Amino acid sequence: MGKRVGRNLGGCSSTCKRYRYKGNGLGEGDSKAAFAHAAMLKKPYHGRPLLRNVAMLDRLPFLVGLRYVRAKRRNHFISFISLTSMLGLMLGVAVLILVLSVMNGFDHELRTRILGMVPHTKIESQEGLVEWEALAEQLVQRDRVIGVAPYVEQQGMFSAGGRNQGAMVNGIHPDWEDQVSIIGEHMRQGELADLVPGEWNVVLGSMLARRLGVGVGDRVTLLVPEASITPAGVFPRLKRFTVSGIFSVGADLDANLAYANIEDMQTLARMGDAVGGLRLELDDLFIAGSETQAIVNELGPGYSGSDWTFSHGNLFQAIQMEKRMIALLLTVIIAVAAFNIVSTLVMVVTDKRADIAILRTIGATPGSIMGIFIVQGLAIGLIGIAVGVTVGILLALTISDLIGWFETAFGIQFLDAGVYFISDLPSRLEWSDVRDIVLAAFGLTFLSTLYPAWRAARVQPADVLRYE
Repeated sequence: MGKRVGRNLGGCSSTCKRYRYKGNGLGEGDSKAAFAHAAMLKKPYHGRPLLRNVAMLDRLPFLVGLRYVRAKRRNHFISFISLTSMLGLMLGVAVLILVLSVMNGFDHELRTRILGMVPHTKIESQEGLVEWEALAEQLVQRDRVIGVAPYVEQQGMFSAGGRNQGAMVNGIHPDWEDQVSIIGEHMRQGELADLVPGEWNVVLGSMLARRLGVGVGDRVTLLVPEASITPAGVFPRLKRFTVSGIFSVGADLDANLAYANIEDMQTLARMGDAVGGLRLELDDLFIAGSETQAIVNELGPGYSGSDWTFSHGNLFQAIQMEKRMIALLLTVIIAVAAFNIVSTLVMVVTDKRADIAILRTIGATPGSIMGIFIVQGLAIGLIGIAVGVTVGILLALTISDLIGWFETAFGIQFLDAGVYFISDLPSRLEWSDVRDIVLAAFGLTFLSTLYPAWRAARVQPADVLRYE
């Protein structure tokens, strides 16, 4: 084959000797030079064909682009930049999946724990509700109402052993409460059924009981902000209760909420047979505002209503806003990592100018050249994205257990329910978030490949090969 190449490049024997190969074919690098020299002299090249058919031209971008990804480069700096691009994409994608999962966990805990204890809607009357059973039957017939329960609320201060702690005491009917609250599912000690009328029992939140230093069977004194006028003078209204149960939902409600029987609270508040209002559970908490307004309008004057957005709406909105802002910031990190691919490909294009020129001389189109470097950039990006998705999903599924182990091993509590509304770090993986993150990262990676690929397509073979 060496002699054949020399004959076909006739008239330049002194130059073409460089392309001869001792053996059965051209050596590595010689075939490229032979191609280039034959093209410049417009002579036919009859050595080993690089492209055997038109079909291979169609696969050229994938074959060459993927080969460039696997190839060892003489310029180690290019390899380093490629590696940092992959690592940047991996970390950005993994952290974004993890953080969004944690924010989803906070959102879910807010809905299930906090809003499971807080009524979606409250219907009240200025003079109290006397015939509340009939009104409850009327309201439960509504399509969006799935539960109704009466209540009497009383702000007060508990005292035990010289310790004082303020709390909201809810007078409830144990048989009705399960319709509107999840308190029965979070009883750590005792049961709601222990709230028997006339026995003056009370169920305390776990943190409230700990701050008072009491447990089941202990006695506490409730001081309400109302005065009793007696012949001896004006005295604050006091009542002794027995702790019959302790609940824990892992939220701030554990520190400021207590439950007593509704009849005992009616007696303490001197309300007679009236209740403070009705609590409603809806099939969709996000319609609480419109449903409350519709109910009040239907009942007419003398009735008022409020929903969960008045007490916890700001917290829910804050979580949603934080989720959007964190997602935006971490997407910028992914964008920075993706656009590192620009510098990688620009250096690769500069390093492969001779290869590009040779490919152009043997029939590769500018579109094929662009495809080569787009494939290379996408391959780098997809590797980083795939690893990042895998790491992110694993962390999102195990972060709660990892934090719990860390707290147990080192005696550190990351979230204090007295400061935050929950005491543990929740995580809830949403596959729609994973899909959006992957699409965003892939789109940014694709955009980062366009400019270097466009520069590669503009390489002129004559300018490059003139000095080869």
